[in-house]
Amino acid sequence: MSDLLDQVDPEPPHTKEEENLWTNQEGEQLQGLEELHQIHTTKKPFSCSVCKRHFVYKSKLKEHIIIHTGEKPFSCSVCNKGFVHEGNREQHMSVHTGEKPFRCSVCKKGFALKGNLKQHMSVHTGERPFSCSVCQKGFRRKSNLKGHMSVHSREKPFSCSVCQKGFALKSNLKKHTLTHTGMKSFSCSVCKKGFAQKGNLTKHMSVHTGEKPFSCPVCKKCFARKFEVKQHMPVHTREKPFCCPVCKKRFTLKGNLKQHMSVHTREKPFCCSICKKSFAQKRNLKKHMLSHTGKKASIH
Repeated sequence: MSDLLDQVDPEPPHTKEEENLWTNQEGEQLQGLEELHQIHTTKKPFSCSVCKRHFVYKSKLKEHIIIHTGEKPFSCSVCNKGFVHEGNREQHMSVHTGEKPFRCSVCKKGFALKGNLKQHMSVHTGERPFSCSVCQKGFRRKSNLKGHMSVHSREKPFSCSVCQKGFALKSNLKKHTLTHTGMKSFSCSVCKKGFAQKGNLTKHMSVHTGEKPFSCPVCKKCFARKFEVKQHMPVHTREKPFCCPVCKKRFTLKGNLKQHMSVHTREKPFCCSICKKSFAQKRNLKKHMLSHTGKKASIH
């Protein structure tokens, strides 16, 4: 860092008023148009040798240089996390104190950091400023875009320590680990069924509400879940992308292939709760149950 600063000319003399003026530009609200005019007309003689950015004062250049050197001289007294600027450390402290001084003007949700509030605002505005250069999909956060790029590169850098399954996104790995812990923190208020992920609970609620917000663009058939539309589409295209590795029979839906496999494995996982008779396929169990109720099964 000292080598970079040695290249800077000595700082010209300036008044205390000028120093206060810079402080105003950095963070506080300006007190008038006259001050604003002075800032825009002030020369910036100190230039960063790395990125060529200019500064009015040498002290501000010195603070800026740290970005390029990778130094983090300000550390948190609680968790020892390092920061480039003292102001960032002060903001970080609210993580430990629980303070949330930055409040959303729309939904009143509080945030510990100003940057988090700024990111949150896109929820209300619908703005997605970060777009994928490959598929043009938009994202609210730069980090989400970065994670998404692995979808195209097919990289799966995050692997489960239990079963070694790989994931493109860290968030997906985090969700997956819940399948091993057995934790189901989210329960349905109607039927009390538990779910490991909040998203799955939200999807499940359509069972009770009867909502089917996703419709097929061809036949207009409605579905409760988005992936069900995707599964349904081969009905129209007549594609059969799922092939049995044993007999090579092809299927439109992955679920149908899965059920078919029991023909080869002889598994009968669907058991009647009344007479304990087992079936290879769920639909056969469903038909069988009618024999106990006395109703006639309608065969399609």
